[in-house]
Amino acid sequence: MRAAVVSKLEGPEAIEVLDIPEPAGYPGGVVIDVHAAGIAFPDVLMTRGLYQMKPPLPYVVGCEVAGIVREAPEGAHVAAGDRVVALTLLGNAAAEVAVAPVDMVFKLPDNVSLESGAGVLFNDLTVHFCLRNRGRLAEGETVLVHGAAGGIGTSTLRMAQALGAGRVIAVVSTEEKAEVARANGATDVVLTDGWLAAVKELTGNRGVDIVLDPVGGDRFTDSIRSLASAGRLLVVGFTAGDIPTVKVNRLLLKNVEVVGAAWGEWAMSHPGYLREQWEEVAPLLANGKIAPPEPVLYNLEHTAEAVSALDKRTATGKVVVTLR
Repeated sequence: MRAAVVSKLEGPEAIEVLDIPEPAGYPGGVVIDVHAAGIAFPDVLMTRGLYQMKPPLPYVVGCEVAGIVREAPEGAHVAAGDRVVALTLLGNAAAEVAVAPVDMVFKLPDNVSLESGAGVLFNDLTVHFCLRNRGRLAEGETVLVHGAAGGIGTSTLRMAQALGAGRVIAVVSTEEKAEVARANGATDVVLTDGWLAAVKELTGNRGVDIVLDPVGGDRFTDSIRSLASAGRLLVVGFTAGDIPTVKVNRLLLKNVEVVGAAWGEWAMSHPGYLREQWEEVAPLLANGKIAPPEPVLYNLEHTAEAVSALDKRTATGKVVVTLR
């Protein structure tokens, strides 16, 4: 089979498309003919050996797929011919065939294409975890998201109102990205230059209830300043590269929280949680309350470019590699 392979930890440019053997099935594994594979920021880090989990070399790029079940364990909730999305754990996604644990495979609603489906699990379930579990989003609250034109950002814009938000403010760096944010459901958009003052004005100086931050870097302190009383700042990642610090007196003065939101760690340590999430998210996708993502598509031969787009922060929306 053809697959996008990392053989040396030299960044996205080192990704090669090679012919390799199909993966062997295993007990409890679902064999999937892959149509599309999702790419996320951890894939960038993995190509340099900088992610907290390190697959042994060589490995296949990506951790989420959409495709058609070829073979499933007897009695499983999916069967041969089903349209599914799945998490493949460390790598093993950007290949013509993948095997995923049966409890990480989910039927895809009929109204969601396989290309869009490849962009659902990693980002949408991360955002669901952030807003529902860690952010404790209440009906009508205001959510602000940094990096709003990226994968996690556009997922937040697509999902927040369906999960109860009354207002969703997008922070972006360019007018082009502002259009992406509006297209994905932002009620308000502000540019990074002067964003805090703009948010204060939009909210009548009250501030926002939740900040979802996958960026980190030097805007972190201003994110705390942007919170209303009892607001929550959700730490999702550090695509800016720098890991910020916080002076805890700022939390005390405003009765606000800085909350870690590591979806992967939670899902791995809470068996059955992924299924609980999908049971809420899938019907919202099926009835149109959450719009499917409109991913940026690259074919398999251009996987290195797909991962590089995330590395260089030029990607808007979810990045997906197509295989069929």
